[in-house]
Amino acid sequence: MSNLNNKKIILNEEDIPKRWYNIQADLPRPLEPAYNSRTGKIATKEDLCQIFPEAIVKQELSKERWIDIPEEIIYAYKIWRPSPLVRATNLEKFLDTPARIYFKNEGVSPSGSHKSNSAIAQAYYNMKEGTKRIATETGAGQWGSALAMACKMFGIECVVYMVKVSFQQKPYRKSLMQVYGANVYASPSMQTQAGRKILEKDPNCCGSLGVAISEAIEDVITHDKAKYALGSVLNHVAMHQTIIGLEAKKQMEIAGEYPDIVIACLGGGSNFSGIAFPFIMDKINGTHKNVRAIAVEPSACPKLSKGVYAYDYGDLSGFTPAFKMYTLGHTFMPSEIHAGGLRYHGASPLVSSIVKEKLAESVVVKQKDVFKAAVTFARCEGILPAPESAHAIKVAIDEALKAKEEGKSKAILFNLSGHGHFDLSAYEQYLEGKIQDCNYSEEDVQKALKDLPKVNI
Repeated sequence: MSNLNNKKIILNEEDIPKRWYNIQADLPRPLEPAYNSRTGKIATKEDLCQIFPEAIVKQELSKERWIDIPEEIIYAYKIWRPSPLVRATNLEKFLDTPARIYFKNEGVSPSGSHKSNSAIAQAYYNMKEGTKRIATETGAGQWGSALAMACKMFGIECVVYMVKVSFQQKPYRKSLMQVYGANVYASPSMQTQAGRKILEKDPNCCGSLGVAISEAIEDVITHDKAKYALGSVLNHVAMHQTIIGLEAKKQMEIAGEYPDIVIACLGGGSNFSGIAFPFIMDKINGTHKNVRAIAVEPSACPKLSKGVYAYDYGDLSGFTPAFKMYTLGHTFMPSEIHAGGLRYHGASPLVSSIVKEKLAESVVVKQKDVFKAAVTFARCEGILPAPESAHAIKVAIDEALKAKEEGKSKAILFNLSGHGHFDLSAYEQYLEGKIQDCNYSEEDVQKALKDLPKVNI
């Protein structure tokens, strides 16, 4: 049993994991290969190297269980890692629950979220291979901020296409990226052919991550010594983020605990994989068969819960290879919710495979309930969470109350993937009663699913 006196558990710098965990080595079935619709064949290493550095492509395709983290990356991580594990004792008392609630606070990074774990790694590998310009997309701005910081560290130009609805809702995220030296454009933009084409059809288009990815990849294709960096979805990103769960396992052990439930929000899958994969490893190998991993989705964009498991593109224009994943269709345009980082049509192929194998589960929550949980958490624990992270808080509260009803003592761990300091306009709208619940349109999804690529492999 844990010690109530341990409010926060902080590891030493020497405890930072020296290797990332690659769950591909332990999957019950290997992932379906990516598909290149231009060649009509399985996507090759050479195809991927057109937009990613070779070292990243090797990680993307690797089946090795453990990948060494270079010393230069570990040194950069030391700015904020190891991140603290905190017991939410005030929240427990407020809920009057027998459950013990822990959260991994990734909001302590300079960019304010877990995204820096992969941004540092990707910028480093690009620098080593001579990349001069990296283009990317960002939803709420957490990934764009992290990559802008990382590119400045390693002397690389950074260009960010920020989904327009978030660009307008979160102007200070844009400012932070610009402080780090990035060029930031509202997407869809007039900078690319893909953006101009969309604006021609719909001048008021609020954008999506799929649109922004199309613009970023077009940017790479049209510039010399340029590469693309993705903040979620792909295998190498999921692997970089496992440093979160690997640290959390050490910290939970110090607390005398092993979680019964591990929770994270689900956009593309980066922070869910980061906190959950090291624990799902134990579920697969049988050391902790009963641990539950819960991915929390917004009702406006519930791909794991309401999507189809099929090949689909990662972007609107079909520049990317097609991946086997749960998807709402790459042309699906989600509602203008404030959790901009979760407005993505597809889920990571790795997360999709794990859910398909019933090694993890998904839950759908509504926007007003999420903000209510966020405010409760802030008033109890003093930390303002990002709207994305608040999805995990909502389900952690639900599970704690369920434990109370059942009279069971459970250990609950969730990932506080980022702070909400740049999201105060959203909180202002909630407190003024202006936040609305958004459900995905079945009609729009069915329309988007008609555009799924035809794959013959």
